[in-house]
Amino acid sequence: MLSNDGRPPAVPRSTLADTLLERLTGTYAPAADPVRAEAMAAYMKHAAPFLGIPAPLRRELSTTVTKNTPRPSETDVAALALRCWRLPEREYHYFAVDYLRRHVGRCSSVLLPVARHLITTVPWWDTVDLLAAHTVGPLVAADPGLAPVMDEWIDAEDLWLARTALLHQLRYKDATDTGRLFSYCRRRAGHPDFFLRKAIGWALREYAKTDPDAVRAFVDAERAVLSPLSVREALKNL
Repeated sequence: MLSNDGRPPAVPRSTLADTLLERLTGTYAPAADPVRAEAMAAYMKHAAPFLGIPAPLRRELSTTVTKNTPRPSETDVAALALRCWRLPEREYHYFAVDYLRRHVGRCSSVLLPVARHLITTVPWWDTVDLLAAHTVGPLVAADPGLAPVMDEWIDAEDLWLARTALLHQLRYKDATDTGRLFSYCRRRAGHPDFFLRKAIGWALREYAKTDPDAVRAFVDAERAVLSPLSVREALKNL
């Protein structure tokens, strides 16, 4: 059911997604700024092309796009996200991420393969981190049966999936599964990738707001295997 093998999910039919996509492209495209677009793409290491719409204006335009539209079904949400991801410019991906964040509470575990596809397609931290904390995290919180999928992702060769597993509990606070959090950090502690090391530190730093003693104890116990970056990030506010 969860199709954790990486196959792209089929794009479902959705009249609402059709309407939103037509509005979206018709609203974003005229606001494009080629000079700003190049600067934005360079800042994101050219992970994707940009239209060149600054975030405040993009949010304002997005409000216009969604105004007076009905609440989406899970099918609508999936269709819109997948169709936005087929467009090259990053602002369309940001719209999809924001839409998912707003409506993830209307979705079930069926949406997880969609999130996986978005995480592993044109991946970079700007979309992956938001999908981890605000889409995957809420889905797993709502359905603990998805936790074993996170156990697979933490060991994945695709490091963006592993980063997502590390960060999916970022907003859980008291509901954090500390066994999983610390296990995940320990399992990827020795990996040389910057984004994994940073994610380990970030996940620990965020949980330290809830239980600083537990994070201090974990870092002390695992200092020999944690990277200096992970340790520095974990203890930044302690």
